[in-house]
Amino acid sequence: MGKEVKEPYVVKDVAGKLGQAFLRNPLTAVLGIVILALGWIALSTMPREEDPQIAISGGGIMVVMPGATPLEIENIISKPLEKKLREVQGIQHVYSTSMNNVGIVNVMYYIGENREDSNLKLYDKVMQNMDQMPQGAKQPLIKPFDIDIDVPIISIAFYRNANSKLSLVEFNEEIRKLKHKINSIENVAKTTISGAHKEQYNIEVDVNKLSAYHLSMGQIMTAVKQLAVNVPEVKGRTNGNQLVFFGVSNAIHSTKDIESVMVTSYRDSPVYLRDVAKVEKGIDKQNFQDVELIYRPNNDLSKPLSANIGQLTLSVSKLAGTNAVFVAQDVMKLIDEEKPHFEKLGIEYRKTRDYGQRANAAVDELMHHLVITIIIIAIMLVFALGWRESLIVTFSVPAILAITLFIAYMTGQTMNRITLFAFLLSLGLLVDAAIIVIENIHRHLHSPEAKDKEMGALLVEATDEVGGPTNIATLAIIMTMVPMAFVGGMMGSFMKPIPYNVPVALFASLVVAYIFTPYLSLKLLKKPEHDESHDMEHNPYGICEICQGEHHTEKHDEQTKTTKEEK
Repeated sequence: MGKEVKEPYVVKDVAGKLGQAFLRNPLTAVLGIVILALGWIALSTMPREEDPQIAISGGGIMVVMPGATPLEIENIISKPLEKKLREVQGIQHVYSTSMNNVGIVNVMYYIGENREDSNLKLYDKVMQNMDQMPQGAKQPLIKPFDIDIDVPIISIAFYRNANSKLSLVEFNEEIRKLKHKINSIENVAKTTISGAHKEQYNIEVDVNKLSAYHLSMGQIMTAVKQLAVNVPEVKGRTNGNQLVFFGVSNAIHSTKDIESVMVTSYRDSPVYLRDVAKVEKGIDKQNFQDVELIYRPNNDLSKPLSANIGQLTLSVSKLAGTNAVFVAQDVMKLIDEEKPHFEKLGIEYRKTRDYGQRANAAVDELMHHLVITIIIIAIMLVFALGWRESLIVTFSVPAILAITLFIAYMTGQTMNRITLFAFLLSLGLLVDAAIIVIENIHRHLHSPEAKDKEMGALLVEATDEVGGPTNIATLAIIMTMVPMAFVGGMMGSFMKPIPYNVPVALFASLVVAYIFTPYLSLKLLKKPEHDESHDMEHNPYGICEICQGEHHTEKHDEQTKTTKEEK
C-alpha cells in the first residue's frame, strides 16, 4: 500500500504571509531588538504630564469710547463687532459686555482649534473693520486667552523664619528676583506670585480730626494729587543738533514730604496732612493679598508664628507638549542652588504642588503593574500550554507596547493619565492574537500529521489557519473604539488618547503575533516524539481506539505488526 502524497499548503491569509516572510529571516531577531529599544527610548523621552493639555482658544476685544453710555456702547460698538466676529470660521460663542465708556467682546473657539491660528484670525478681523469704528473710539485692545498655559505644574511656598531681618517689601523683592531667573528656564511658559505686595506710602486719615477742621475726604485726595509733577513739552534737539535730556527729581523722598502737604487753611492757619492723618511707609494693603503662613517649621504646633510673617506662593506653568517632569526638576534645581542665599536672609520654602512628580509616579506605577500582569499571564499559560509557549506569548506584551509608545511619541502625544488608561484598557486585549496563534501551533505540533510535515511549513500553516478569524475579531474591537475619536467638546478632546492608542495597540498585536510567534516557536518548540501508530490512534480521552482499554499489549502489538506489513 503506497504512502499518500499531500499537496503542499498554500498560504491564503496575510498572517501566513507575514509568518512565512519572517520565519527564517536573519533580520527578525534584529527587528525585535529594535522594537524594544525604540519603546524604551519613547518611554524615557516622551513628555509626561498629569492631564492632557486641551487646546482652548479665544480672546477678548476691549474698545474704549470716552463719554458713551452703556446703551450707546452696545449699539455702535458691541453689536457691530459681534456681527463681524461671527464671520470668522471656528468661533463657537461670542458674547459682550457694555458699560460706561467701554465695551468688551469675548469670543471662544471650538475645542481643538489651533490657538495661534485663532488669535491671528481674531486680530485680522478686527483690523479689517477699523474703518467702521465710530468717531471718538480708541484703538481696540485685543487680548488672547492663554488657558493652555495657565495651569501651574509646580508651586513653591516661601516664608520668612523667626530669625529673618527682611521687611515684607524686601522679602517680596527677593522672590521677584527668583521669579525672573525661573523665567529663563527652558520650556517654562508662565510664572506668577500669589500674595505679593508692593511698596507704598499709606495714609491713615483720622475721621474725628476731619470733622474738627471741617474737611472732607475729597479735599484730602485733591491735596495728595498735588504731588504729581507735570513735565512740560521740551524740544528734543538744540540748534547745535545736540540731544537734550531733562530729569525731574522724585517729588517724594520720605514720609515727611507727604506729611508736609497743605490740605487747606483753617482760621488763617495752614492745615497740613500730618494734622489729620498718619503717614507711614509700608505695603499695598488695599489689594487684600496678605496670607497667613500655612506651614509651621517641623510641624511644631507649640511654636507660635511671628507676627506679619507672611507667605508668597510661586507658581510655574510649562509650554504645551513639554515634559512636566523635566520642567519641574529644572525649577527645583534652580531653587535649591539659591538655598544658601535664602538661608542667610532667613527665607525658607516648601514645595506644595508638583504635577511632574505625580505624572512620573503614575507612569512608574503603570510599568510596575504591567510587569505583574505579564507574570500572571505567563504563569497561566505555563499550566495551559507549557513554559516554552508561555515565554513566546510573554514577549509579545512589551513588544506591542513598545510599538504603541513609539507611534504615540512620533505623533506628538504626551504620557498622561488618559494615555495610561488607554494602555491599561488595551492590556487585556494585547495577548489575544498571540495566544490564538500559539495555541493553534501547539495543536498542530501534537496532531497525528505533524510527523510528516516540515517544522517551518507546520508553523506557517498553523498561523495562516487562524489569520482570518483573528483579523475579523480584532477589527471588530477596533471599530468599537473609532467612534470615540469623533466626540466633540471638552470630553472628546480629553479622551482623545483612547481612540488614538487602543486601535494602534490592537493592530500592533496582530503584527507581533504573526511575525514573532512563528519565529520564536521555530527556535523554542519541537515536535513531540510520536509512536508510529499508537499516538495517532489515541482519542482525546487517552483510550486507544484499537485496544479500547482491554488486553492492551497483545491486541495493540498485533495491529501494529499488521500495519507495518501493509506499508
